[in-house]
Amino acid sequence: MKAFADYNPISVFFCIMGVASVGMFCMDPLLLFLSLAGAGALFFARNGKAGLRECAWYPLLFLIMAIGNPLFSHKGVTVLFVLNDNPITLESVVYGLAMGAMVVGTLWWFRSFSQIMTSDKLLYLFGAASPKLALILSMTMRYIPLFRAQAEKTNRAQKALGLYKEDNIPDRLKGGLRVFSVMVTWALENGVITADSMTARGYGVGKRSQFAIFRFRRSDAILLAASLALTALTFTGMGMGAVGFSFYPGLQAVKTTPLGVLVYFAYGVLSLLPAILELSEAWRWKSLQSAI
Repeated sequence: MKAFADYNPISVFFCIMGVASVGMFCMDPLLLFLSLAGAGALFFARNGKAGLRECAWYPLLFLIMAIGNPLFSHKGVTVLFVLNDNPITLESVVYGLAMGAMVVGTLWWFRSFSQIMTSDKLLYLFGAASPKLALILSMTMRYIPLFRAQAEKTNRAQKALGLYKEDNIPDRLKGGLRVFSVMVTWALENGVITADSMTARGYGVGKRSQFAIFRFRRSDAILLAASLALTALTFTGMGMGAVGFSFYPGLQAVKTTPLGVLVYFAYGVLSLLPAILELSEAWRWKSLQSAI
């Protein structure tokens, strides 16, 4: 067994896209909270305590959506209390919680996706089908840290020149606009230089060859088959109405038909599978270290 990030990019891509797509296009609270649990488990399994600082605003976003929806939407028949002549209903509160779980869970899934699917993996994934798309994705991911580093360098240079003498909001806004203007010019110039360099190296002249260090092994095939089967089962159950939830005008009970329970179980396995693989490999590595 190996860590989830060490599997073939094809298997990792379809697994994350499958579980995230269900979380994005379904409003069943149980499915959404399974997605949130799986996304959070994978993120913290990979980042540990260091991830707390990075996602510290996620709980705040969840609370804002959970509290904001009943303040602006007053639909529902179960009135909890009245605030400034506006009824706060149980249905709006539950809908806000579901929306918060959907947004935060999706953010967590794609944060882990950006950490695992590096530019070389994206190039391997899309290189054969669409080399131009793979090149655009890899260059975009490369320019994000370069842009950030260049912006910090420009900001430090302006401070050294004494352009931030007055430490107030207007002065910081002017400095930010200067940095943004410099960065636009830098990005355009860097793009022209990159294009000239690629032309000089013969890009687009002939058919491109492809090399990849990734190999598709039996364990990758098993993960891919399991991800596709669980995703297909979940979407089939959603299409057949085995799962689903109605918030308005009154809350509908979670469906407990045999097919519905099977769909919940399948999606639970799918959402927790990446974290299980990641944690099992970490535990195996620690046990081997302790045995030395």
